[in-house]
Amino acid sequence: MMWCMMTTRKKTMLATIAAISIVSTAVFASLEISQQWVYGQQAPVIPASRERTAYVTGSATEFVTPDMVTVQFGIDTEAKTAKDAISSNAQMTSTVVNAVQNIGITTDEISTAGFSIYPVYNDSVPDLATGMHKSVLTGYQASNTLYVKTTKLSFAGSIVDAAVGAGANRVDSISFSLSPGKQQSMQDDLLGQAVLNAKSRAEKALDPLDQKIIGVKMISLSEFNTAPVPMYYGAMSSMAIHATPVFAANQQVTTTVDVTFLIGDK
Repeated sequence: MMWCMMTTRKKTMLATIAAISIVSTAVFASLEISQQWVYGQQAPVIPASRERTAYVTGSATEFVTPDMVTVQFGIDTEAKTAKDAISSNAQMTSTVVNAVQNIGITTDEISTAGFSIYPVYNDSVPDLATGMHKSVLTGYQASNTLYVKTTKLSFAGSIVDAAVGAGANRVDSISFSLSPGKQQSMQDDLLGQAVLNAKSRAEKALDPLDQKIIGVKMISLSEFNTAPVPMYYGAMSSMAIHATPVFAANQQVTTTVDVTFLIGDK
């Protein structure tokens, strides 16, 4: 009797274990199938070596009215000695700076571009012994180059006249440019336009090939370029007669970007 009861319990236990095993197997099988289905739904990862790309350069250009002018001029003086040349130059430079300030230019807008002093020789002096020409030291020349950088564009001609009228004997250049703030603003605007231009060019090139842009791999920004502005100014004349006319021209500002697009089938 006891043996029969133990046998029955053992059979029941074995049946229960078998049932649990079957259920567990079914659950794991279901999980495996579910995972396989999820993995099958994920987008395939393309190795970098198999990426398809299109390299395009985009550009943007705009004509901008400059808001800064730079006038560069100089004072050259000669004397028998270097000391006298420097002294004379310093006195004349001070007079020129005062004259420029008197028309409304501030000290912060005036800077020194360079200063030099060098010997002056006369190469046409004949040597009585040989009959050949020889170089003879005749004195020294001191040169002081100044420039005025200001946003007062209408002052350009007056700056020239004031400097020359006070003793400046060189007007090296007059140039118009963008102030740092305006240049940064233009750069930001043009970069966005250049990227859109690159995208448009890429789309037009890919369309006949049944390809499309699916991403961006890399963007390389170029330097901000400003085309030189031609200068027009009249002959230097006395301030009492006429002011020197100076005319500013719009600047052509251009920037470019290089974009590498990821491409795929349509």
